[in-house]
Amino acid sequence: MSAAADLPLAGIRVLDFGHTVMGPSCGLVLADLGADVVRIEPPGGDRTRRLPGFAIGFFGSFNRNKRSIGVDLKQPEGRDLVRRLMAGADVVIENFAPGVMDRLGLGWEDARAANPRLVYCALKGYLPGPYEHLPALDEVVQMQAGLAYMTGPPGRPLRAGASVVDLFGGVFGVVAILAALRDRDRTGEGQLVRSALFESTAFLVTQHMAASAMVGQPVPPMPGRRGAAWCIYDIFEAADGPVFIGVTSEAHWQRFCAAFPIDDLRDDPTLASHDDRVRQKPRLIERLAGLFATIAVADILDRCRAALIPCAPVARPDQLFDDPHLNARGGLLEVALSDATTARLPALPVEIQGRRPGLRRQPPAAAADTRDVLLAAGLDAAEIERLAAAGAIELAAPEGSRDAAE
Repeated sequence: MSAAADLPLAGIRVLDFGHTVMGPSCGLVLADLGADVVRIEPPGGDRTRRLPGFAIGFFGSFNRNKRSIGVDLKQPEGRDLVRRLMAGADVVIENFAPGVMDRLGLGWEDARAANPRLVYCALKGYLPGPYEHLPALDEVVQMQAGLAYMTGPPGRPLRAGASVVDLFGGVFGVVAILAALRDRDRTGEGQLVRSALFESTAFLVTQHMAASAMVGQPVPPMPGRRGAAWCIYDIFEAADGPVFIGVTSEAHWQRFCAAFPIDDLRDDPTLASHDDRVRQKPRLIERLAGLFATIAVADILDRCRAALIPCAPVARPDQLFDDPHLNARGGLLEVALSDATTARLPALPVEIQGRRPGLRRQPPAAAADTRDVLLAAGLDAAEIERLAAAGAIELAAPEGSRDAAE
């Protein structure tokens, strides 16, 4: 499923003002689903392209299947050009700090005046309310909304090991955009939609809020109660590494005992029921820890999987490059992260018409598509050159754009 015309959002035109993770991830989902997503970048390119360390892969991760144009929004002619592009767009995505787009004259009211059919998605730290003008980051709201409390050991709040809130907020932005596009089919009018980090995090901890309401007290962090309801639901050190095993039903227990085999535990009257096994959990875990320490991870996984027992190796992210399941059926896409580095990165985690949305275009070089986008918008070559000479736009060399075939 690589041709844009075969995809459900073919013909939808998106202007993506996103940066870092939240905005670009929203644009990525739309692009993978076939929309023509154009990144609006400042001259020199979005700073995300140059982030080091933990963030070095951000741009390549979230900008495939997009085009890029360079526009200086600080210049009046640059802003006028963006309004012209908005007039021909279906969707705008932005995740600037509150008020930035309004000060530039590119906020919702300005955009609606240029194009009443436009769906304008504002991705922020908070939805409207007492916090809406506060600065926010993924980690800030993980602390604020209880996710870090639930993730870390008791007394040691810990952020999740990925930008889960940025991504979740971006995907909720997509949900709102698609709902608004469907509504536009009915009314003929666009609208402003919003998604936010804080509210997305609150949604993630819904089950813990519900549990605390039902038991009448705060629920403890997950590491302090892992598998409290199950007899076996833990990480064990096998002979050559860690492995997770979950035994959560009577049928699981019977098959688990037969798989290793541990007939003495199966026949132990003090372990006859699920509740008995939960009460005897420390003794049970100690016995199993000794057993698994003598068996290789692969052997444990083979036995558990044959018995349909939930289990998994404890993998590092880099080990997913060679995961046989992800490598099957288009689950990993060969993405050019830089001129020197390519990597197989996860495709969108959905199937449509029995296939995974694929790679049509590599992450673009900065401003690689400025000329093509502006020509399609009705500007002539002379006007484009004049705007470039004035510094309102940036033009890349013709070879700057990379398609998936390269």
